Amino acid sequence: MTLTPIDWAIVAAYFVFTAVIGLYFTKRGGESLTEYFISGRQVSWWLAGASMVATTFAADTPLVVTGLVANHGVAGNWLWWNFVMSGMLTVFLFARLWRRAHVMTDVEFAEIRYSGTPAAVLRGFRALYLAIPINLIILGWVTRAMIKILSISLGVSPILAVGICFVITVAYSVAAGMWAVLWTDLVQFVIKMTAVIVLAVFAVEAVGGMAAFKQKLVAHFGSETAALSVLPVHFGTDGIQAYPWMPLLALGTFLFVQWWAAWYPGAEPGGGGYIAQRIFSAKTERDGVLATLFFQVAHYALRPWPWIVTGLATVILYPNLQDKEAGYVHAFVDLLPTPWRGFMLAGFAAAYMSTVGTQLNWGASYLVNDFYRRFLKKDATEEHYVAVSRWATILLFLASCVVTWQLTSVEQAWRFLLALGSGTGLVLMLRWYWWRVNAWSEISAMITSLVVASIATAVVPGNFAPGDPNADATIMLITVAGTTLVWLAVTFLTRPEPQEVLEAFYRRVRPGGPGWAAVSRGLGYGREAIPGGAKAWVNWAAGIVAVYASLFGIGKVVFGYVPLGTAMLAVGVAAFVLIARNMRETEHEEIRRGAAGAEDRRLAEATSVRP
Repeated sequence: MTLTPIDWAIVAAYFVFTAVIGLYFTKRGGESLTEYFISGRQVSWWLAGASMVATTFAADTPLVVTGLVANHGVAGNWLWWNFVMSGMLTVFLFARLWRRAHVMTDVEFAEIRYSGTPAAVLRGFRALYLAIPINLIILGWVTRAMIKILSISLGVSPILAVGICFVITVAYSVAAGMWAVLWTDLVQFVIKMTAVIVLAVFAVEAVGGMAAFKQKLVAHFGSETAALSVLPVHFGTDGIQAYPWMPLLALGTFLFVQWWAAWYPGAEPGGGGYIAQRIFSAKTERDGVLATLFFQVAHYALRPWPWIVTGLATVILYPNLQDKEAGYVHAFVDLLPTPWRGFMLAGFAAAYMSTVGTQLNWGASYLVNDFYRRFLKKDATEEHYVAVSRWATILLFLASCVVTWQLTSVEQAWRFLLALGSGTGLVLMLRWYWWRVNAWSEISAMITSLVVASIATAVVPGNFAPGDPNADATIMLITVAGTTLVWLAVTFLTRPEPQEVLEAFYRRVRPGGPGWAAVSRGLGYGREAIPGGAKAWVNWAAGIVAVYASLFGIGKVVFGYVPLGTAMLAVGVAAFVLIARNMRETEHEEIRRGAAGAEDRRLAEATSVRP
């Protein structure tokens, strides 16, 4: 691809602008660990939510979606669309609780909820596990995707180009921490969304307009339904049938098990990781909830269609291309004129840098807050810990460079992480709402999931044809079943947490619900409902309807089915109106409850069992 001086000027301007924004917050970000990792808990919902969306829009994301739709049509996206259910649980059942916990990282939660040596071991192990192997695998796969993009699109060394992105990202992440990550995420999100929308428009024009687009897709997929249907099943002569690429066992696992049972970065059951980090950064509980709701809507309903449209166009434009994911890059190289080429290249850099910036800051927060400060040096100054955090960020960057060159397959890394986290989701959710869960519950779930998933991954695929989705589904079901049985048995065979720990946690978080009835009654609160009461479950269901209706409605409008699309969008709007009304009705009650519980939380923080 040939870039003109105008294209290069746009790319250069992006890098300068991003670096200036990031470095602007150096002084503020260096004041304390709270400022460096969670922006002093002073972030508005729209900024926190935009950062969540930007972080999950990595350089590899459009390529992955292109591969899915090129092979399976629009419905291939159900491999990740199913996570809407767990995402809405995070919004309405967990976001408030995370904000009330008043922790700096989600693994710090272990020593708020549990006590003694098991809690300390759990916190330390999860900090190292998430910061090093998990974090580095993610950094490695997004970097490999960026290398693919640059090796196809540019004549310069992809290592050099990625290095420039990486070094600039490290510079502002090291200097200013989360403040830099949040504001650069916002700018980067606007740039990359504009770029992918423009590419989708050019892609449709390249195949002759929308009418020709649909006709040619029918020729490729065999029917318009196979190409454009958003449903993961189709209607055949014998009724509802599964697609060959998604048999019923795999479909059932994705729709009814994976979303609540499997831990996966950015879609953790009950929240966690960098999603929780943004919630901790929010000014108030309300900001935390709204940020997470905005993320679910933008992530699932608003963002996918430009990728999908371009991905479908690539099967028409490049029918013989073996690497389907690479079709997205070829479209960008072949279709965009100046200055959009430069803008798109800046967009890919933005996608890459937003994810890398988050991963580096997120990983460093575990290493410093949950390992270094907790176990190695407890009484140093804030300036010392910020300095260590900057060095930890640099070390993660260097380690990720090594991991990048060791990864032979992004897909295999993704499948490995998904299998490894299978079975831990239920305990991660129930620890908030059931007093009987203890540190051994989580520890046994993690160990069992690792062991069972490793064995199943080695044994199960040999019983299926290569690429059969039933193999992945079987691995997940075996891992979920084995892990759940073990952690439940361990829970009842080990002692519960001490009463004073349970009471301090309840005062601090006030989760409510039948699982805490005995504790809440003992504290004189009576049997409290969960935050939001029954309306929280109504909002969860309405949120799922709202996102799917918006997602499918936008798709129908894009493909020219305006009346049906408008009707779906109307359903989505109605669901959002219901959510807004329910949130208003419960807000005053939550404010009263929060005011009553503020002193309890201060007392709980002062009396929590601490090492």
